Order: sequence, then C-alpha cells, then structure tokens
Amino acid sequence: MKFTRKLLAIFLSLAPLFASLPAWAQTDWPTRPVRFLVPWPAGGLNDVIARTFNDRVSQALGQTVITDFKAGAAGRIGVTEIAKAKPDGYTIGMGNLGPLTIFPSLYRQMPYSVKDDLIPITMFAASPLVLVVAGNSPIRTAQELIDAAKAKPGALNFASVGLGSPAHLTFELLKKRTGIDLVHVPYKGTNESLPALFAGDIQATFDTLPSLLPHIQAGRLRALAVTTLQRVPQLPDVPSLKELSLGDAEVVTWYAVIAPAGTPQPIVDRLYKEYTAAALQPAVQKLLADQGLIYLPNTTAEFQARIAAETARWAQLIKDNKLEVDQ
Repeated sequence: MKFTRKLLAIFLSLAPLFASLPAWAQTDWPTRPVRFLVPWPAGGLNDVIARTFNDRVSQALGQTVITDFKAGAAGRIGVTEIAKAKPDGYTIGMGNLGPLTIFPSLYRQMPYSVKDDLIPITMFAASPLVLVVAGNSPIRTAQELIDAAKAKPGALNFASVGLGSPAHLTFELLKKRTGIDLVHVPYKGTNESLPALFAGDIQATFDTLPSLLPHIQAGRLRALAVTTLQRVPQLPDVPSLKELSLGDAEVVTWYAVIAPAGTPQPIVDRLYKEYTAAALQPAVQKLLADQGLIYLPNTTAEFQARIAAETARWAQLIKDNKLEVDQ
C-alpha cells in the first residue's frame, strides 16, 4: 500500500510536466489534413505552384495538404491569418517577397510581425525580374538605356505594377546605382503596363520572368538584363545586372512555405524536408522552368537570413525615397 501511494505521488508530481508537452510529442504529425493558405486569388501562377508542391508533399506526409485561398490587401490578409493560426502544423501557407520583406516598411500599420508571428521555413521557387524595353525600341542594351536616360534626365518613363512593388523598388536601386533620372508610372498590373510599353508610352520596366517570357520569345519585348546573380536558363543570352556592374544584390520574387510562430521544430523540419524534396523532383524542375521560374537551394537558416537582409535593404530604399504609405 505504501508502495502504491509512493508511485501515485511520483506520478502526480510529474503530471504537470506531461501536460505541458506539445501535441506533436503525444501523437505523430500529421494525423489529419493540413491547410495550406495562399494569400492570393485562386488561378494564376501562385495557384499552379502551390498545388504542384502540395500534391507531392501530401503523398510524402500521408495526409492531404489542402490548398486554400485568402486574397486581399496584396497578400496581407492571408498572411495575417497564417500568423494568427494555432501553431500545431495544421495551418501553414505561402509567403512572398512583398508581404514578408517590403510591406513591413512600406505600410505604417501592419497586422502581423514577420519576426514575432511567423516562421519562414524555405523558399521553394523563385522568379527573376527582367529589365525590358519594347521590341521595336532603338535601345538594345542596359547601357544604352542608361545613356539615353542620362542624355535626357526626366524624359523617360518606367512602369511598375504599383508603388513599392518589387519592380518599382528594383528600378529605384538601378537609379541609385547609376544616377539616372526616370519617371515612375505605376499601373494596376501587367495587363495595363505592358500595353503602355508596347504603345511607347513607357520606355522600360522590370517584371517577373513568367509574365514577360512569352512576349520576349515573340519579339514584342527585348530583354536587357536579369536580376539574378547569374544568367537564367530561359534567357541564356541576357546578362545579369551584376555581370554588367549595375547591381551587387540578387533580386527575385519568391514563393515560400511559412508557419505560425511557435510551431514545433520537428514539424518545421519535416516541412522543410518535404518541400525541398518536392522542389528537386525532375517533373517539378521542368514545370518551374516551363513557367519561367527557378529553384535556389536554401536552408531554413539561409532563407531567414535572406529575409532579414532583404527587409533591411527595402527599408532603407523606402525611407530614402519617402515611399511609406498609410494603407
């Protein structure tokens, strides 16, 4: 009897410790479907990429990864929902360049903190930006564009898909590097900016390779440079800005898996493993290449360091150009 009471006393003393163990220590994860939230509308490239990866990760996990969509506020609404979700591995989602590195400095009020509320796990696809002019433009190289801008300060225009967009900020980096003076003309999307470029209303733009590649291949646009550190397979004859001594830092838009802060490390590690494995599958590599995308190998630590570096770079550029907005 004394022995039984002693065991009971020991068990009761340890009960709070067992109660505090996270759920993943008590059961194997996942035991039910995982929700993958995309902070953009269904359809389009974000949708294609998410479903391609999630189909393969579902097979590896033995549970369905459901691709869900929560669009609005340029991605901030969806990312906020991920940040506020229960950190149990059953709500994860897609992170992109804007919501994770640009918006924290661009908008005075943010509904989430990347540092405090999220775990960036890995970047599983990326898109170079391409500097282009119209196919019938007399400008044939990046240096000729710079020379033309220097010859007539303020006379040339460049397009972007909005204030503070990667295309806008990348042009500001180029302006800072070269001292050229071009006028920024923001549009609501490439469906507006590209016709303006074709019509000659705009002289140049940066945009993502997937959105520009068909027009480059058809001769409607001329590619002058890419923003990756090396040339990309889809445009082997187009130099990088670094190669031209016009930029030192790589600029790509990227697609990543993120989770709420507090998600147990074993789950984070498993997600990293499976999304990386999916990215390396030959069929996925081909799909990325066909879409104008690339895969840049990265560990979780490297990706998080990249986010910190890019956030600091955009913050300085936004401050220097007084781009902060109240929205």
